[in-house]
Amino acid sequence: MRRRKGPILMVFPGVVLLFCFMTVPALMGMFYSLTDYRGYGGWKFIGLSNYQNLVKDSSILHSYIFTLGFAFLAAILTNMISLLLAAALTQNIRLKGFLRGVFFLPAVLATIVIGYVFNFIFSQAITSIGKGLHNDFLSRSLLGNPQWAWVAIVIVAVWQACAVTTVIYMTGIESISSDIYEAAKVDGANRRQVFWRITLPLVMPFVAVNMVLQLKNQLQVFDLVVALTNGGPGTATQSISFLIYRNGFQGGQFAYQSANAVMYFVLILFISLVQMRLFRSREN
Repeated sequence: MRRRKGPILMVFPGVVLLFCFMTVPALMGMFYSLTDYRGYGGWKFIGLSNYQNLVKDSSILHSYIFTLGFAFLAAILTNMISLLLAAALTQNIRLKGFLRGVFFLPAVLATIVIGYVFNFIFSQAITSIGKGLHNDFLSRSLLGNPQWAWVAIVIVAVWQACAVTTVIYMTGIESISSDIYEAAKVDGANRRQVFWRITLPLVMPFVAVNMVLQLKNQLQVFDLVVALTNGGPGTATQSISFLIYRNGFQGGQFAYQSANAVMYFVLILFISLVQMRLFRSREN
């Protein structure tokens, strides 16, 4: 018991904070999702009515379609680009440490700051270049185009997300024994064969971790939407997190959006479990 007191005392403050600021609000949200609470005033218990109305809400459906499409595309592009970058960078021993620091820099910057910087780039810098080149497409900001605004968010999200995933893949590739690569060279394997036959299968555990983390993070996209488009034009880039925040805290739909948050949590949990199961079988 004496040996256990030390670790328990060290973990106890973190458990208390987690319970107070994560578990309790989550349980309160689940409770309010069964009421008609507007965020102020009184409330009454209405059962599963909020969940039934969510299925019929076209704006909710549009936000789910946008968020899921954006998240899967951004997560796949991030992992593809990061893996290729890591495979190329690990071959350059001299600049490896420097490049690792350079690629990790976007992860240090605040997402909201990155969003406003790229907002200026898309709205001012690129449009000025487009006008100078007399290019109609570049002269108009992507952020104001309902059909192409999502592309701008994907570009910024992938650029920032590649910071962490590239470093993780570099670590994974460096953990592979050099004897394996030397044996492949002796057998006459080229770079493409080495990548597909050796590197990719051996870093599959890192691919699994990065895909789960990236998809989870991209599904929760909020800061970039606020800084780049604020959900616009119209509702073209309105993510689920943004919709929950705006309508829940500003639109008097606290209970309704609490039900939306619960349903979204279940969806993210389901997707994560399916991913883990899929990649676990792939690792084997």
